[in-house]
Amino acid sequence: MVTTLLLRSGKLLDVDTGEYAEGDLLCADGRIVEIGRGLRAPDGARTVQLSGATVLPGLIDGHVHVTAATADLGALTTWSPSYATAHSARIMGGMLDRGFTTVRDASGADFGLADAQAEGLVRGPRLAFCGKALSQTGGHGDSRPRGTRVHDGHQCCAGLGRIADGVDAVRAAARDELRKGAHHIKVMAGGGVASPTDRIDSTQYSMDELHAIVQEAEAANRYVAAHAYTARSVSRSLRAGIRSIEHGNLIDESNVDEFLEQDAFLVPTLVTYWALKTEGREFGLPEDSWRKVDEVLGAGLAALETAHRGGVKIAYGTDLLGGMHRHQNEEFRIRSEVQPPLDVIRSATSTAADLLGMSGEIGTLREGAVADLVVLDGDPLEDIAVLAEPKHITHVVQGGQLV
Repeated sequence: MVTTLLLRSGKLLDVDTGEYAEGDLLCADGRIVEIGRGLRAPDGARTVQLSGATVLPGLIDGHVHVTAATADLGALTTWSPSYATAHSARIMGGMLDRGFTTVRDASGADFGLADAQAEGLVRGPRLAFCGKALSQTGGHGDSRPRGTRVHDGHQCCAGLGRIADGVDAVRAAARDELRKGAHHIKVMAGGGVASPTDRIDSTQYSMDELHAIVQEAEAANRYVAAHAYTARSVSRSLRAGIRSIEHGNLIDESNVDEFLEQDAFLVPTLVTYWALKTEGREFGLPEDSWRKVDEVLGAGLAALETAHRGGVKIAYGTDLLGGMHRHQNEEFRIRSEVQPPLDVIRSATSTAADLLGMSGEIGTLREGAVADLVVLDGDPLEDIAVLAEPKHITHVVQGGQLV
């Protein structure tokens, strides 16, 4: 395996300044070791001539579900773990082809998939996982229809959530996910689209339960991400010390100061609502869930604009399900309606790296960083469609390897 890679004559984007520098980039042993003009190729290095093509840091998607091979999330719990894994391997390979070298799984993936990717058994992005999301009975992570009482919470089931009620139970559940290596804890703090028995405008979990979950994460030097749509559920989450708000389609101006006070992140996932509305039923979304999409579809762009204008830290996320994963890059185009291209690019590079606690390691082209790179045949600062359409990706480098 080649351990040294030299990319010649690229336009290298510094995502912090928004400026390009023309030159070469040398990768060795998985890291960026030198940047400059006319670099000498070490013995045995592989050299790729870029001829002025644009080089970005490898992309980071801060909200994916690599095990969600269907939009019928309740059905996942009936799948064989081996069958779900086979689907996950295909989904992860597609993400890597679209330029995403790191993803944060927001429930479903576990240490097995993360280890398999790290060991080269599965081709895909580096995987930060949370295991199963914590949900109250009847919450967004409870996939039982009204007529079903028994819940099988065995760890080998392929569902996205685990049910825990009460302070002691949520502490134990959080500790269990942390025991299994969770990089963060996911909690369902409000209603959702793909859950059968809750309302989108509901709040979920008591403040005591939310505080207990945050305490357990912080004790392990980890953090909590919360599924929340409404201004009320977002406010409760932020006041509990939750660091990352997923979706947030129905936030308002009152939440902006709370984000800033808590130094918290917003991870919008606008593309999934467009995809669910147009294709959701085709890929297994139940009719009742499909009818809930309209409640969040139209508001998401306005919420993003509110957060952006207020200076909230915004990371890139997509939350796609089933056959809709192929639309992962479309989020760039959607966000560009209210954000400048550079800010959208930062959301999928430096800001997402900050969210994952990996600033300076990924999401940057600085010397010493992990050699994750994407090469494009156009300038995304001039036309964000260069990132929104994967056909413009000519090379993907992950850990210094041309993949």
